[in-house]
Amino acid sequence: MQFGLYAPVPHVTVGSPEILQSVAGGMSPLAPDALDPAWQLAKDVLLAADATGYDIILFAERHLGADMEAWILGSAISSLTKRIRSMIAVHPGLWTPQVIAKMSASLDRLTHGRMALNLITGWNVEEHTMYGGDTMLYNDDRYIRAEEFIEIIRGMWTQSPYSFKGQFYTVENAQLLLRPATPKPPEVFTASRSPRGLDMIAKVADWWFVDYDKEAETTEEVMASLQNAMDSVRARADKLGRHVRFAYNPFVCFGDNDEDARKRAESLVRVDGTDADVRKLLNRIGPAMKSGCVGNPDKVRAQVQRFHDMGIELLLFKFVPNVEETHTISEEIIRPWRTRPGHLGQAAE
Repeated sequence: MQFGLYAPVPHVTVGSPEILQSVAGGMSPLAPDALDPAWQLAKDVLLAADATGYDIILFAERHLGADMEAWILGSAISSLTKRIRSMIAVHPGLWTPQVIAKMSASLDRLTHGRMALNLITGWNVEEHTMYGGDTMLYNDDRYIRAEEFIEIIRGMWTQSPYSFKGQFYTVENAQLLLRPATPKPPEVFTASRSPRGLDMIAKVADWWFVDYDKEAETTEEVMASLQNAMDSVRARADKLGRHVRFAYNPFVCFGDNDEDARKRAESLVRVDGTDADVRKLLNRIGPAMKSGCVGNPDKVRAQVQRFHDMGIELLLFKFVPNVEETHTISEEIIRPWRTRPGHLGQAAE
């Protein structure tokens, strides 16, 4: 089992005074010698994660908002970390595969193999058109484009010059004179729930962020839905002779019991004295709170074991980002997992 976390950026973060401060001041110059509060938070939290056993960071991408650009933030953090991997999101509707092939090979070499890609097929039409791209939201073409996008990137990582002719991209004798840092190239993570999106996952992804039926209300219903979804992707991948690994994003918060942990989670997101952030909690991470990881540490560790037993190999935790919570999750989940009897160590996983 591997463990990861989201880089704290505005559109995936609740409960952070530093993020609120960064957003409020985003349209103004910084004071002399000041750092952006979001950058300082990201450094503090992600360097703590690097030092305490987390395996990977997801740098989500959002252009229409106060988020720092994912590739810039991810590269800056990666230059400071020592062992953790950086998974950086990319939208085919906003980037060319040739540029991403070079950017990712460059970052992989700068970190000696510690980068990965998070392929996003896109949903925010306004953001994409504002920034010169498109989502292809209302048909399956976006999945065909995503498949071609990854095929070109992998081709350029292994061949130079490289040519490709597809439905959406034509590449003629493109030269990439940098290879990724290790013989095993950067992995590709993605998420989708539509039938055509699942076909894309089976065809090109190394990892799928498993989703569950939104009608599921209880943890047991969530677990059953996750298992069904994983079985569906396994069957699709088997037909293509491929193997897809599974990741999941539970929200984690500890307390003496379930109710205490839930109240603590709500208190952590009340950073402005109103109910606004509680509503954000319910909208953004409420579904992730159904995953059985809100409660006392023994319960959460048992749930982690259940995820592992069903075939999930990475838990990318959602939590209110601060150094204390980062350390607590490491102490209560990651370290006990890695030191339990019979554990063979991270390298074996």
